[in-house]
Amino acid sequence: MEDRIEEILERRPLPAEGEAVGVVLGRSREGRPVVGHRFGRGPLRVSLLAGCHADEPAGPRLLRRLVPFMEALPADDPLLQRAEWWIVPQANPDGEHRNQSWQLPESPEALDDSFDLVAFLRGRTRELPGDDMEFGFPRSASDHDARPENRAIYRWWRSAEGPFHLHVSLHGMAFAAGPWFLLEPDWVDRTGSLRGRLTDVVRVLGYQLHDVEREGEKGFHRIAPGFATRPSSRAMRDHFLEKGDEATAGRFRPSSMETMRRLGRAHGADPFTQVTEVPLFLTPGVGRELGPPDPAAQEWNARIAGWQEELAAGEDPETIRARAAEAGLTGVPLRHQMMLQWSCISAGVALLEAQVG
Repeated sequence: MEDRIEEILERRPLPAEGEAVGVVLGRSREGRPVVGHRFGRGPLRVSLLAGCHADEPAGPRLLRRLVPFMEALPADDPLLQRAEWWIVPQANPDGEHRNQSWQLPESPEALDDSFDLVAFLRGRTRELPGDDMEFGFPRSASDHDARPENRAIYRWWRSAEGPFHLHVSLHGMAFAAGPWFLLEPDWVDRTGSLRGRLTDVVRVLGYQLHDVEREGEKGFHRIAPGFATRPSSRAMRDHFLEKGDEATAGRFRPSSMETMRRLGRAHGADPFTQVTEVPLFLTPGVGRELGPPDPAAQEWNARIAGWQEELAAGEDPETIRARAAEAGLTGVPLRHQMMLQWSCISAGVALLEAQVG
């Protein structure tokens, strides 16, 4: 599967709103369509979801190219024979709309560009904890207070005749040492081959894995360099309760990963879930001392916050860009971000084919 990425990237992407191919599952809070796409008749049922966090553009950009790529495939193509694909390129169209000011253009030339730090710091926006899409899925079919986007996607997933075997939620990080991959806790002992495969991809592309020790905070338990368990809604609630923020804690609902696990268990299945975390910008030195706290990460956080404050106070953007370059901060080309996302999907499918048969 990994060798298909260049074909996928060559595809003209779907428009950001009103995708012509697919099914309108519902509408966002502001009335934008949430669209789903289905392809293939293979034995594995695979769910791909992107855009849950408003300031993480690489996942939606990959899936918006994957959809027309799959639509054009002949029925006997191996991708369509191996799996049944359920794809939601953008779960959060309102958030995407609010982040347009710093986006790269949808052109072949822009694939080799990275995002501009100044534009990002000025224009980035995302929902507050407790209102993000990832942890907003209905607690049950009767949970009508969940966000409309989450309810629409949840209804679509429930319409499947049988369980999903693999669910990948495509995410990103603003700043990190490299890509970070989050895995289903119940599958950790079965993921050795997947971790080796992704480690090799990261090395070949010239990056290092992001490594962090969070000691279970929010559900993140370190597995190996570059890999941790995915977060959980219970751990998220506990985190905010420990901070005395009961209001935010009470707003957390199941994640897409927990939802897929629940739907799968209802069919007697054991779905594998993954989360990609691919950075926009690289911060050298993070992870050399795991912490917590990681002193390099703390230093970078302080620098970046300072640059943002200086921009707000009227500092010359070129001065900020120069300071960032001098400090060693670099952007990850969009092409590589999408390649890393696809590599994670490919590795997940390969693992499921080996495990499920």
